[in-house]
This record gives sequence, C-alpha cells and structure tokens, in this order.
Amino acid sequence: MSCHLAVDIGASSGRLIIGLYNNEKLELEEVYRFKNQLVSTNGRSCWDLNGLFNQILEGMRQCKAAGYLPETIGIDTWGCDYVLLDQDQTPIDHPIAYRDDRHEQSAASFLNKYSCEGLYAVNGLQYQPFNTLFQLYQDERLKQAETFLMVPDYLNFLLSGKTCNEYTNLSTSGLLDCKKRKPSIELLEAAGISSNLLCPVTPVGKVIGDLRPEVAQSVGFECKVIAVPSHDTASAYLASPFKDQIILSSGTWSLLGAILDEPIIEEAARAVNFTNEGCANGQIRLLKNVMGLWIIQEVLRNLGSRYSFAKLIELAREDPYEEIFDVNKSCFLHPDNMVKTIQEDYRERGIEPPVTPGQIADAVYRSLANAYRQAVLELENLTGKTYSAINIIGGGCQNGYLNELIAKETGKTVLAGPVEATAIGNLLAQIHAADDNILCQSILENSFQPKTY
Repeated sequence: MSCHLAVDIGASSGRLIIGLYNNEKLELEEVYRFKNQLVSTNGRSCWDLNGLFNQILEGMRQCKAAGYLPETIGIDTWGCDYVLLDQDQTPIDHPIAYRDDRHEQSAASFLNKYSCEGLYAVNGLQYQPFNTLFQLYQDERLKQAETFLMVPDYLNFLLSGKTCNEYTNLSTSGLLDCKKRKPSIELLEAAGISSNLLCPVTPVGKVIGDLRPEVAQSVGFECKVIAVPSHDTASAYLASPFKDQIILSSGTWSLLGAILDEPIIEEAARAVNFTNEGCANGQIRLLKNVMGLWIIQEVLRNLGSRYSFAKLIELAREDPYEEIFDVNKSCFLHPDNMVKTIQEDYRERGIEPPVTPGQIADAVYRSLANAYRQAVLELENLTGKTYSAINIIGGGCQNGYLNELIAKETGKTVLAGPVEATAIGNLLAQIHAADDNILCQSILENSFQPKTY
C-alpha cells in the first residue's frame, strides 16, 4: 500500500490529507487542519506564507506521529497570487493578496494601453482586476526581482529548494499564451515584465525534488515533492469521474465548465465571461465563475447561526419561495448583511421579498440553480455540444435539495461526488507520478460512487 500526502490550502483554511492506495482503491484520512487569514502589512492585505509553511511542517510531523510515512507530497492553493525572490532567493517583502484594493488601479492602467478583447485573444482569461498580470504591472518590487513564483510554487520551493512554475496555477495568471501553453512574450513586454523572471513551465506529475535535508530532519521522514495541479480547481477537476460531461466544482464559489482539448477565445466566450485555464494533462478547463454557496453561508451567519445547513434545507422544502434573483450581482459579493441585501433586491424590482428563513433559503437555492442553468446554456452554445449530465464535486455536492433543483432547471442528470475532490485530484497526480501505468479513472471508479439525481 502506498502513502501520499495532499496539502490543500484555501483562502481561509488549510488541511493535510493522507491518501492510502492499495493498487485498487484510494482511502483518505485528514491528519491536520489549520487557519489561513490575511495580515495587514504596511497598509496592504498580505499572506503570511512563512506561517503557512510552518503549519505544513507541523502537519507533516502529525503524519509521522500518526504512523504515516508519505512517499510523496503535493501542494494546491488558490490562484493569482505570487512571490518575488531577489538574487539571494529571498522573498522581497510580503506577498500581497488578491483581495487588496491596489489591483483595481493597476488593472485599469494596463487596460488603457491593451484592450480587453486583445488580452482575451491571447490569454483567454475572464477579466478579474486581481489577475496576476495586473498585479505585476506597476509592482515596484520587480526592479529587485530575480525569480517569480506562484504561491504553491513558493511553498514547494521552501520544501525542496527547487524553483518551478507549475502549469495549472500559472494558467490563472494571465501571463500565458493559452494556445501555446507557455508565457506570452507579447503580454510580458506590454506589462514591463522580464521573461527571465519565470521558470520553465512545469507539467503536472513532474518530480520537483526531494525535501531539503533540514525539512526532512524537522518532520522525521523523507519524500518526493510532486508538481500536482497546484490550482485547487484544477485538482478538483482531475477528481471528476465524468470528464466528458459538465463539471461543477461547488463550494463557497461555483466553477462550472467542461474539459476541452483547445481553448475557446472567441469574442462570444469573452462576452459571457468564460475563462480558459489549464488541466492536469495540458487540456483546457473552459469554465465560468458563478456565485456559489457563499450566499447561503452568509444567510446562515445573518440568522445568528440558529440553524444548521441541514435545517435550512428542511425549511426551504417546507416553505417554498419561487421568485428568483440574480446571484451574480456585485451587491452579493461582500454585503454587510446578506439577508437584507437579498430582500432589498426584490423590493427594488417591485416584488415582495422572502421573509422567513425557509423562504430566504429557498430563494437562494432556486436562484443558484437558475444561474447554473444559464451557464450551462452558454457553455453548450460555445462548445457546440449538448451534454447529458452535470458532475457536481466538492462540498456543495452534499446538498441534495440544490442538486434536485439543478437537475430540474437544467434537464440534465446530476451526478454528485466526490466530496473531497480537491484533495483527491492532488493525490491522484502523486500516485500517477509514482507509477504512470496507474490509471486515475480506474481509481475513481473503484473508490467513489456518485449519487444520481
């Protein structure tokens, strides 16, 4: 039985999950969990990556204490953010987070000289003011920088001492020519970024290196550091057992799309805000960011945590409310009070708002299902393909009521699972790297049975 370790870090928390593979099935065990939060440094919102690395080391020690000796380790995180190293391979200041407001000005300035349409035709990414390209533009630290690393690349560097730019996370940066799968010299020059900053694009599955001796001594074991799909959504998509269908990664945010051999960078795709990002095997994830369970999480918080998610679902079934709202409106991104913002949206449209907890929850779930329906129609129009099913993966796939609504709204079969998709995709890449004769699809079919709606 082989043992592998997935480090999965999101914007608010991280966890270390052991994967045990017995040549047929994959079994998971969470061994450590920790918080991740922004820190304020010189008036900027930054990430404490050294603190995160210390948490990774502690989690590795916990693995050893629990009797596990992983053969490999892989790290996935969020996208877009980066670290700049100087000539001594020391970080230049703290890494600024994508939520910092400096990016709005930088994005606007760049787009004064380079059109959205022209940009999309090269990198295929939907417009987000925090895309790495915009962050780097006007970043004064570039003058001292020798090496550019995305966040998981930097954590891999701390583990192994080796630098690389893993493909899937780099594909979220806006620095790549999405057709050629390599850095765009044209965009780098337009942003004033030296191509020498970037390492060679590293494919998923490559062995980055061994643990640094001091790291191995600290955690009590040695293992290989693997380039997994280091963008968390890319790892989640690798865990889908139905890669020829629509995939919906459902959590705080929803990412709905399909896996294609080549990007779609037509104006029609840009107009409906679809993005082209990298997959584990060099393919493309054509997907759309749709507001996800963030809304119901905020509703639950506004209700004073008097209800569990399961109770809200029960109340929604008992007290339905069929009028919907546009979940993708900017007012729902970070409102002071989600419930009041939802109710005000209905009033502004001359509609009596939902009042009871059940009605509010039902309005959210029906509105989400409608948003997914619209995204499915756009996806099928862009690809020229009609899909028969939607594979919902991630924590949101456990919401049976929402799954039922999605099936009804879209007319598609909904296949729910696996839940721990991100960690599973991370582990699958490690297992395949250890033995490329092992088929990830067989592991998924043997280990995880989706629920059908």
